[in-house]
Amino acid sequence: MKKNKAIGVVVAIALFLGLLTYTTAVGFGPTGTGAAKNITLGLDLSGGVSITYEVVGDENPSAEDMKDTIYKLQQRVDGYSTEAQVYQEGTNRINIEIPGVSDANTILEELGKPGSLQFQLEDGTVVVDGSQVASAEAGVQQDNLKNNENVVKLEFDSAGAAAFATATSENIGKSIYIVYDGDVISAPTVQSAITDGSAVITGMADAQEAENLASSIRIGSLSLELQELRSNVVGAQLGEAAISTSLKAGAIGLALVCIFMMVVYLLPGVVAAISLLLYTVLTLVTLNAFDITLTLPGIAGIILGIGMAVDANVIIYARIREEIAAGKSVKSAIDIGFKKALSAILDGNITTLIAAIVLGIMGTGSVKGFAYTLAMSIILSMFSALVISRCLAKAFFALGFQDVKYYGCPKKHDTIDFLKHKKVFFAIAIVCMISGPVTMLIHSQGGGKALNYSLEFMGGTSTNVTFNEDYSIEEIDEKVKPVVQEVTGDANIQATKVSGSNQVIIKTRELSLDERTELSQKLNKKFGVDESTITAESISSTVSNEMRQDAIVAVIIAAICMLIYIWLRFKDIRFGASAVLALLHDVLIVLAFYAIARISVGNTFIACMLTIIGYSINASIVIFDRIRENLGNSKKHSDEALKEIVNRSITQTLTRSIYTSLTTFITIAALFILGVPSIREFAAPLMVGIVAGAFSSVCISGPLWYTLKTKFKSKNK
Repeated sequence: MKKNKAIGVVVAIALFLGLLTYTTAVGFGPTGTGAAKNITLGLDLSGGVSITYEVVGDENPSAEDMKDTIYKLQQRVDGYSTEAQVYQEGTNRINIEIPGVSDANTILEELGKPGSLQFQLEDGTVVVDGSQVASAEAGVQQDNLKNNENVVKLEFDSAGAAAFATATSENIGKSIYIVYDGDVISAPTVQSAITDGSAVITGMADAQEAENLASSIRIGSLSLELQELRSNVVGAQLGEAAISTSLKAGAIGLALVCIFMMVVYLLPGVVAAISLLLYTVLTLVTLNAFDITLTLPGIAGIILGIGMAVDANVIIYARIREEIAAGKSVKSAIDIGFKKALSAILDGNITTLIAAIVLGIMGTGSVKGFAYTLAMSIILSMFSALVISRCLAKAFFALGFQDVKYYGCPKKHDTIDFLKHKKVFFAIAIVCMISGPVTMLIHSQGGGKALNYSLEFMGGTSTNVTFNEDYSIEEIDEKVKPVVQEVTGDANIQATKVSGSNQVIIKTRELSLDERTELSQKLNKKFGVDESTITAESISSTVSNEMRQDAIVAVIIAAICMLIYIWLRFKDIRFGASAVLALLHDVLIVLAFYAIARISVGNTFIACMLTIIGYSINASIVIFDRIRENLGNSKKHSDEALKEIVNRSITQTLTRSIYTSLTTFITIAALFILGVPSIREFAAPLMVGIVAGAFSSVCISGPLWYTLKTKFKSKNK
């Protein structure tokens, strides 16, 4: 790169960073378009709309109908936000909470009133009802002239398919009316007999009309008919303190990581710091651009992205130093370092990206939101490391930073015999892995819960209190929650303010009638609250069984996809199997921490586990990439030769493993130290997971691959 071009590159990147920083801090126009303050935040960070529906005509609907309705509504409101929550209140009410919205009327109009749906003939005869509609989706197909047309695609269940086949066979050329809450919303004409349970409604004016019709059919196919009971705009569950402390912790953590990189890697560390800053502001701008809802679990995805961005830079600069130590010129070392680091960076990030895509497609709620944020973070971290860092490194070299002293030269280290202690490592791992299930069994046998499940998993009691003054969330945390905890004996309390009033919705574990009475009396004595205005209802978990099953299935499929990718890339299934087993180790270690420390298991539990999965698999792949490189093209190695290769590969990547784990740990530790209690409950398991990931990548994954390689040899060897 010539000097003039190098100056242009540095100036362009500086201007780009400046523009993004200005956009993030200030934004453009009167509303500050693009500014971080306009990022859509979830209920936990910002608040939103809470709507309560009641079942029409049935005070005691079946549990199955309520579960089915909740699940279908959850699927429906995911279109507004992946962080929207739907849960049962009492016996016949359903609550919907949608974050980042301040106008309840707009949501009610867009969501529509969930009601009854029927397909009728001209004389009013009902052909099928909404309960027999399996799915309704807007789509595009080609007409007879090969032109694209907007349509609605319907799928009926077996009973509905049979009834629809009879009706369409007998009414060709006639209309079948789709009636929603007594109003005809569409009257398509039967073109031919439909006998396979799949129908297509044509004649849509545009894509929006098709989507609106499909949406009405979906919401109308609920098991129960619902009517709006009340709607409120609610405040943030965590309060402003959680946001401000998280931002402060993030800034401090990022600054410490940048300083660490500059001290350790000198000039390349400066390059890494610039690319990390660029990654951060790019992330904030992208969150705005794609209107991604940011919640506490979403922050985990961004943090993981910082860790992976640091990891990529560490891999690159460690490679550059190795080439310098091998006698290469600085210019050649930079070129070769980036080239050799590419495969490890791509494999690690692509593997995690595969997991994010699977989770985004198959997951629901917070799982989907986490997946979106993680996928975005991975792409941006790769861009910052592979494009920005490379351009800056070459530019600085062209500007005169060509002496070895600017890059450093690593000390030569003797190969450490990790495999010598593999039995000890495996024993430690097994003990730690089984400690979780054993602790959970002890708690269960003792009459308690295996894990300290939060309200999201267990449900509980929702108490609506109207205070005599308007308390802030911080004041509620300091004054109200301790009073509630006196009654519940449990710190797992969620408080949400109703905007424009003195009402506070307090969610706790399930309270008995005596406990509800005691709570009302204490609130009256402490705050002068009129006991007659206090209402309490049982609420279901916001994480339904279906959502849990979706999450588990998504994680299993993601693990299988990662296994297949590693198998294909490394041409040895034992690499994939070792990576997945190391991943399982890390997950079980974190589970053990939840069980032993009795950390609350809620939505952040899912995000924490998913974060550890992404972090763990990436760490293992870096070591496997070095093993693959050291194996060379030869397919035949003695056991002793393999042992030496594995030990040498782990030793060569040891610095990377320590530095990446340390920098990621620093970021999470800042959150733990400065965060509010709910943030600390989120950060603590992550720190445990980082330590577990460092141990498994160095002490488990390589030795495990060696064990599988030597015990289960392929036939062509």
